[in-house]
Amino acid sequence: MICIDSLHVSLNWFLLLIFGLWPYQQSVLVRLQLTILFSILTTFIVFQFTTFITSKCTFDLLINVLASVLFYIIFIITYGSFSINIEVVKDLLEQLQHMYNELSDENEINIIKKYGSNAKRYTATLLILSMSLTSVFTLYSFWPFMFDILFPINETRPHLGLLLVTEYFIDQEKYYYLILIHINAATFIGIITMLATGTIFIVYQQHACGMFRIASYRIEQAMAIDTLYKNNLIKETLIYKGLICAVDMHRKAMKFSDSSVSGFKVMFFLMIVAGVISTAINFFRLFQIVTFGYNIEKLLFPVIFLITNALYMFLGSYFGQKIMDHNNDVLVTVYNVRWYTAPLHIQKMILFLLQRGSKVFNLNIAGLFVGSFEGAATLVSATLSYFTVLHSTQSR
Repeated sequence: MICIDSLHVSLNWFLLLIFGLWPYQQSVLVRLQLTILFSILTTFIVFQFTTFITSKCTFDLLINVLASVLFYIIFIITYGSFSINIEVVKDLLEQLQHMYNELSDENEINIIKKYGSNAKRYTATLLILSMSLTSVFTLYSFWPFMFDILFPINETRPHLGLLLVTEYFIDQEKYYYLILIHINAATFIGIITMLATGTIFIVYQQHACGMFRIASYRIEQAMAIDTLYKNNLIKETLIYKGLICAVDMHRKAMKFSDSSVSGFKVMFFLMIVAGVISTAINFFRLFQIVTFGYNIEKLLFPVIFLITNALYMFLGSYFGQKIMDHNNDVLVTVYNVRWYTAPLHIQKMILFLLQRGSKVFNLNIAGLFVGSFEGAATLVSATLSYFTVLHSTQSR
């Protein structure tokens, strides 16, 4: 078991728990909960594809359906992959707890607490943003119903048209609010699932950054010994021990960073492919709406889809870049310490650290994407390329 408070994962625990993804509580009822929530997402995707059964397949219809279907498929990929790899999530949390338990230096404990607190703040901020997005959509969908209750009139107010193309094979006017509940439930489950799974990765990456920072701190402390002791034998022994501890923490930080993505490579690969295509199609839809007849109702879903996809891509790239930067900081620390005053044997060990630190370390996902700002630029370029293809196809 882990200590939720020491790792600052109380919000993550709550978000994962309500969707049956917390690895320490996997009872039969939780598995049933997973099945029901997964079924809501799956059936909503199915009822969008069934539109092709009753309607003629045109370019516009295909774009409208795929714009939303791909977005919800990302939810399915995330939810399914996390439920399958629940043991990986558990193992990573236990690695963090084990690392935390091994720390004895007060300054090192404060460093890891600082990064844990940062992860908690990111989670809280993204939770507020996610709830705001889902609230706007829900209120917009149900405002005629709420107005009927708050300000009743003799005649029924007209319903808003459904913002997504669906085919339930029932009278959509008669069962309008039941369909809306299904759409809202699928959207809420999907967005909060993305939030819960995304923020646990933020926890992993922030703690990995803390481990790199501790490695830098240990190097600084080890080389500071040189000025405290005059006895060369004692000095060399203490410096050796300090540098060994620093190398060990650096190794653990790199291993943990790799482990946090390696168990989910298939998920990330599918999410990147679906996310790039979804962003391109929704950007194209937005372009169509603005260019060929501005309709604020039709803007709602493309805007929500684009914000969610862009935020996920940016945050993934940002935290991947932070891992690279913290690894580079270890190398900078080695350069900056007074290594030239250390004994010759210590200088040889520091040379080893410099050689190891000179190798680029990054989070590579299935050879397709590197978590960095450069990787984000690659995704944006790919998105614009797909958008250009769609625009040229329509223009013919």
